[in-house]
Amino acid sequence: MAQDTGHSGNGDRDRSPEEAALSERLGSLDQRLSEFRGRHIKTEQPAGDGGDGAARASAMALGFRLSSELVAGVAVGAGIGWGFDRLLSTSPFGFIVFMLLGFVAGVVNVVRSAGAGQNRRGGS
Repeated sequence: MAQDTGHSGNGDRDRSPEEAALSERLGSLDQRLSEFRGRHIKTEQPAGDGGDGAARASAMALGFRLSSELVAGVAVGAGIGWGFDRLLSTSPFGFIVFMLLGFVAGVVNVVRSAGAGQNRRGGS
């Protein structure tokens, strides 16, 4: 039994510096992780609540505006075509032609509002 106690004592002395070094490294890692988490949370919360929400709202407003311009162009074209069909008795042709013209006008308005056409006009 005395040999077992002596042997485990030697094992504890051999492992003690390793365990101390491991414990020190683990403590250092824990400290660095807590500092990183603190910085990560502090920097993202204000930007995530204010900046991201405002950007998302702005993008949604732009999307609704562009989609309403497209739908309005098609609806106005279809309304004008339906009116011409009622006045001139040319059943589906005026409706189809003016609805397509309204679609083209809506697409042109969306492209103009989105700013894709500005690069082309600025270069000319």
